[in-house]
Amino acid sequence: MNRKEYNTTVENISDSLFRFSANFLKDKEEAKDVVQDVLEKLWLNREKVEVEKAKSWLFTCAHNAMINLIHKRSRTTAFVNEKMPERHESTSFVFESKQVIDHIVSILPPVQKSIILLRDLEGYAYEEIGEILNISPSQVKVYLFRARMKIKKQLKGLNELA
Repeated sequence: MNRKEYNTTVENISDSLFRFSANFLKDKEEAKDVVQDVLEKLWLNREKVEVEKAKSWLFTCAHNAMINLIHKRSRTTAFVNEKMPERHESTSFVFESKQVIDHIVSILPPVQKSIILLRDLEGYAYEEIGEILNISPSQVKVYLFRARMKIKKQLKGLNELA
């Protein structure tokens, strides 16, 4: 991959890569950092990455970076939560439907969350998602089905509370 091909790839993919990261992480600053790191990684590996495969390579790297970031965040959060007493408030919160969906998607396992975001938000085909996440297209369909069933179950549970 030469400089021109790299620049074209970055121009074409960076926005969707950022949307994917921002929706996955729910933090725009962390998403910017992930995208920046992944684009730098592409530049450093430009000799090894074929132009045709750059898109899936970038999404795979971003997915792996976000998983690592979440693991790091959960270790930090667990450490902080051990030292801070929990408070239980009886205040009821009213959530907008988008906030409820975002919350439900955020608690999905990372692979299912990535598949939901890539398929339903970014519109990628099963084959492309499989290539990005290193799983078969049929496994993508299984994970997508399971993720949608979990979302449906959570929404049904909320509906029963109302």
